[in-house]
Amino acid sequence: MDSAFLVQFAYLVSAVLFIFGIMRMSAAKTAVSGNAIAAVGMLVAVVATLLNRGVVSYTVIIAGIVVGSAIGLVMATRIQMTAMPQMVALLNGFGGIASLLVASAELLRGGATVGDGSVVVPVAIFLGILIGGITFTGSLIAFAKLQEVMSGAPITYPLQQVVNGAIFVTAIGSGVMIVQDPTNMTAFAVLLGTAGLLGVLSVIPIGGADMPVVISLLNSYSGLAACATGFVLGNGGLVIAGSLVGSAGLILTKIMCDAMNRSITNVLFGAFGAAGAASTAGATGGVDRPAVKGYTADDAAIVFNSAQSAIIVPGYGMAVAQAQHAVRELVDVLEAKGIKVRFAIHPVAGRMPGHMNVLLAEANVPYEKLIEMEQINSDFGETDVALVIGANDVVNPAAREDESSPIYGMPVLDVDYAQHVMVVKRSLNTGFAGIDNPLFYNENTMMLFGDAKGMASAMAEAISES
Repeated sequence: MDSAFLVQFAYLVSAVLFIFGIMRMSAAKTAVSGNAIAAVGMLVAVVATLLNRGVVSYTVIIAGIVVGSAIGLVMATRIQMTAMPQMVALLNGFGGIASLLVASAELLRGGATVGDGSVVVPVAIFLGILIGGITFTGSLIAFAKLQEVMSGAPITYPLQQVVNGAIFVTAIGSGVMIVQDPTNMTAFAVLLGTAGLLGVLSVIPIGGADMPVVISLLNSYSGLAACATGFVLGNGGLVIAGSLVGSAGLILTKIMCDAMNRSITNVLFGAFGAAGAASTAGATGGVDRPAVKGYTADDAAIVFNSAQSAIIVPGYGMAVAQAQHAVRELVDVLEAKGIKVRFAIHPVAGRMPGHMNVLLAEANVPYEKLIEMEQINSDFGETDVALVIGANDVVNPAAREDESSPIYGMPVLDVDYAQHVMVVKRSLNTGFAGIDNPLFYNENTMMLFGDAKGMASAMAEAISES
């Protein structure tokens, strides 16, 4: 049987495994097996490629696998779950630079000039370099913002969009020149520079509140860059895998934007956060807030002892304090008292899609207890206690009530409708959006100031002893 046919058949098998794996990832109970199936699909595609293509040196390939695996092992064992968002951003960048390097290598070796004059390969090379460059540098900026190497606030300057537009037009122009003449190294250099610059300039005006959307979008970019590289190499498996990643990332980005009641253009060009900081006074109505009394774990225990139901709302503060295991212990104590406990998950809680789900799964919280916002919001009015742990913007009632608020119209968790609200927070500082939260000053709100992990443990102990 022809070897080329076998390779293409292997790519087809890989595609089926990818799709079937993604389907199984849609449910928590089958997600692990879905991930394993997709991984097998990638293994089939990699083996088929290595057996079919003219590999210059298997020694180099093996050395790369060993070095890459060693780095991956260190990162996997040492990176804390709180740093997972910036880790994902960095991995998106690696995918982008890989696509850029492959497309560039194909251009430099003259691969774009071989064939029947078709523009498919030159165009694919152009897109691989452009999207790969934007993904790489944009992901580095996202990583730096999340890691607090640089300010997470939006960075803006006059005529920013005009400058970005001019750079983008220049990048497109250089791409056209490459398609017309793949040996034009000046155009290649301009494309590399403009692609990298676009990645930086497109992410610096985006604030921390929008990082979940940015990470999702960059993930999509990395898939699209890989898809373009697949056309460059004539590799059907890479085209399919890149298409799946790209489309899935775009769908998730749309879901995230809908969760914030904002468009993707507003996320990318709205400099959200800068406006929020400037509008804080307006968002609070210009009214002096009353003094806030801090409550203790013992006070919380008294309320819980008379409760029959509770909804816990986790946020990034829980991740920072690594409090997920302490929260699980608190849930066990509450359920031992006969209290029905569930978790309300906002789509953009934390700093990446599914951040809270991953943390709680790590603490062995049953997935059935994690309820999406749309399904649980109507239950807050009939809930005795809403316990907010480290969340801020996603529980801000100003999004419903204050038309002057920068987040007005954003769907939020209606925790203020519960009979009692407890907020575990270090201070009254604002969240990513940079605006005040009137929830903290409501009469039915108890502010429990302190570290989320320590406060959760203290509440569990107080409830057990009461």
